[in-house]
Amino acid sequence: MTLDSSTLDAADIGSLPGVGVLIIGAGIIGCAIADRLALAGASVRICEAGGLASGTTAHGEGNVLVSDKGAGPELELSRLSRRLWPEVLARIARTMPEEAAAVEWDPKGGIVVATDAAGAAALADFAAGQRAVGLHCEDLDADQLAQAEPALTRDVTGSVHYPDDAQVQPVGAAAALIGSAAAAGAVIETRCVVTGSIVRDGRLIGVRTSRGPRYAEVVINAAGPWSGRVAQRLGAPIAVRTRRGDVLITAPMPPTVFHKVYDADYVGAVGSSEAELQSSAVIESTHGGPILLGSSRRECGFDNRLRPDSMAAIARRALRLYPVLADAAIMRAYGGFRPFFADHLPVIGPDPRLPGLWHATGHEGAGIGLSIGTAQVLTRALAGRAGELDIAPFTVDRPAVIASGRIESDAGHLPL
Repeated sequence: MTLDSSTLDAADIGSLPGVGVLIIGAGIIGCAIADRLALAGASVRICEAGGLASGTTAHGEGNVLVSDKGAGPELELSRLSRRLWPEVLARIARTMPEEAAAVEWDPKGGIVVATDAAGAAALADFAAGQRAVGLHCEDLDADQLAQAEPALTRDVTGSVHYPDDAQVQPVGAAAALIGSAAAAGAVIETRCVVTGSIVRDGRLIGVRTSRGPRYAEVVINAAGPWSGRVAQRLGAPIAVRTRRGDVLITAPMPPTVFHKVYDADYVGAVGSSEAELQSSAVIESTHGGPILLGSSRRECGFDNRLRPDSMAAIARRALRLYPVLADAAIMRAYGGFRPFFADHLPVIGPDPRLPGLWHATGHEGAGIGLSIGTAQVLTRALAGRAGELDIAPFTVDRPAVIASGRIESDAGHLPL
């Protein structure tokens, strides 16, 4: 199949008329892809095993970050996404202003801090590598840091400001994207479980679901942590791993935290493949007043229990940076699963083992921020058109993705 290779910006709406695409998963990645393809005129259907944005998307902080990625393909994807987010929201706002407002777009910027000499040296090296590829970040001295974050501890050995970091309300963002897709003709089916593949002459032409067969020219696996199970059922397993992350939410507070603030250990925790509990301080406010406290990482399959050791580690680290939070009331806590591959890069592109199957998964905790860029990269690849970002680093046929075909068990959780 050859798709129209024209650009897919707003001026080219309708440039992919009638191409049948089935997206598995209605999290932020699936919603962003649906929006992009539906605007281009594709015939889009989403099959979601649970509810809209009910999995990983509903259990994150809404980060749109460039600060936590070192020089390389993921940083370039994050920069593309960060540039596209305001453009996409402005386009949605023209016809769906309430939905766009519910995204709560907040380009607040981020500040990364170190609290010892080793951390300061590592942070300086990390920032220098980012600057070398053109990322804008600024060192802050003690006075500048105190002005930016008055309640932050003064026991800081180094800090870097990233003005391009931003935040969204993740479910609101997914709802706005899928609403835009629906307005352009996309069909959304929830409680629709994919159970197998429909293959003809070696090509995937559809999927079997709990609601009957669904046919399409292109099937996109965007099922997040459950994409490994989906891929296995379609006959093309991928080695998706999952880590659980937990978040604490305070009761509404007066203005206390003005940027996304996190300690320099966060980057190491994200980039690690260790299975045991790892934690770092990630602190930010929300439009409604509560403060989000993260973060943790632990491989535990699909065990959905909140664990006291994780919550205690998050609280200790948060208090280290913001002692004023000692009197804050914790209103609730939640956790979710983040999909990743061993090389810590997502998969975006076609599966060479099964023509007709594409994957868009493995973004771990960065899926909210990377979703818009992922949608553009995948759409332009489907069109056979070279985009501004090289898709090669994200291909399926790399060792971290195909090597073992490891599949996490999800028994007792979502009906995948």
